[in-house]
This record gives sequence, C-alpha cells and structure tokens, in this order.
Amino acid sequence: MTEPIVADRQRTGPGTATPGREPGQDGAAIRFRAMTKTFGSGEVAVHALRGINLDIEAGQFVVVLGPSGSGKTTLMNVVGGIESPTSGTVEVGDRDLAGLDDRQLTAYRRDDVGFVFQFFNLVPTLTAIENVALVAELVGEGEDDARAALESVGLSERLDHFTSALSGGEQQRVAIARALVKSPQVLLCDEPTGSLDADVGRSVLGVIHRLARARGRTVLLATHNSVIATMADRVLRLRSGEVVDDVLQPNPVAPEEVTW
Repeated sequence: MTEPIVADRQRTGPGTATPGREPGQDGAAIRFRAMTKTFGSGEVAVHALRGINLDIEAGQFVVVLGPSGSGKTTLMNVVGGIESPTSGTVEVGDRDLAGLDDRQLTAYRRDDVGFVFQFFNLVPTLTAIENVALVAELVGEGEDDARAALESVGLSERLDHFTSALSGGEQQRVAIARALVKSPQVLLCDEPTGSLDADVGRSVLGVIHRLARARGRTVLLATHNSVIATMADRVLRLRSGEVVDDVLQPNPVAPEEVTW
C-alpha cells in the first residue's frame, strides 16, 4: 500500500494540541495524558499502548493508522469505555474515564459514544429500522428518530428489509445509523470499510464524513489502509503502542476522491 501524498503537511508532533478551540470546551474533545494499557503481567505482559499524550480537538476528523498489533483498536476501545487504561488518564469532555465506575461507564457508552465496526454486528432477525430502533429506545428516542437516522444514510427505501436482504454497504449504513441515532459526542469507527470493496467503501466513508461534518462530531477512524488518511483533518500513526507520527492536513481530499 502506497503512502498518501499530503499537501501542506503540518507536523504537530506526538502529544501536541491542535490549534483552534480549547480542548473540551464543548464537551467533545479527547485528552490523553501518559496513558498506558497493558494486558497480562510479568514476562507475558503485552504493552498495547505506551505513554500516549494527545489532545484531539472537538469536531476533528482523525484517522488512526497502523498495522495489526499497533494498538489502534485498543486506543479506540479505551476512548469508548470498553477498556480501562492501566495508568494515566483519558478525558472526554470534562470526564476522566478512568474515574468512572461500571454504572457510569455503561451510561457513557450508551449515551455519548457511537461505535461503527468492520463487522456490522446487526441482529439478523430484525429489520433495518428495528435494529436502529433497538438502540434508539435505550437512549429514550423513538421509531421516528430511527427512521430519520436511516433516511440520513440514504436507506429510506430499505427500512423494512432484514439484514440478509441488504448488501454489505447497506448493512454498514444501518450500523452507522444505529451509532448516530444516539447523537453521540464521539464517533468511533474501527476498520469500517475493511469488509467492503473500494466503491462501496468510498460510499460508506462519504456517509460518515458528511454526517460528522454536519453535526460537528469528533470522529476517530482506525484503519490499516493509509490511503483513507487523505480525507482526514489529522492523521495519527501508531507503531508498537506508541504514536510515531502526528500530522495535520489543512486540505483533506473529499471521500469520493479516495482510491485504493
């Protein structure tokens, strides 16, 4: 895979805050301070993340690049409240995730974070609208909100179709609608195009990008595909649990121009 050609690259250096709004002033920025994540202990310990120091600005579209084992999925899981840091802090808005108990973490995952995964994790016995409504009900929303979310991703004609009757790209759009029906502050996308071909993948990227821009959401998108990074405001490159490159892109390309 060739490396992206980025015009007017501005290196911030690992751990440098981005210019613009103060982190956290509108509750959507993410801050890491000396954050580590270790699995196991002793000689078999796996240091998945090592001393991460970052400020991610509210509303920023960030692509996290790295090969398998680099720590990108663990980083996403920590931000999503699925994993707790071993040391250091992770703050989303004014909350230190390490300081939340199980009940508070459950509420955080339910209310404030949207997840989009490589494998769609839809309920096969439910229709598209039922899959989205299931999450909508958890956050006090209704079927009208589920319908609006599906319409926003271009599936107004597929509401009553079961997942087996949907293409891979359509299933991923349902997954995006399910994540967005909560109106999350932060949207986490882990290899969202990994199981899709290039044309469908571009379409899915376009949906994520458009909806994120329209609502000013903070987006972290983890991928091993470096070409996708050309559409990001910022690119973080991980290797062996460390941030080895941190680049601002003042002129990201449009999603439909991404090719691989």
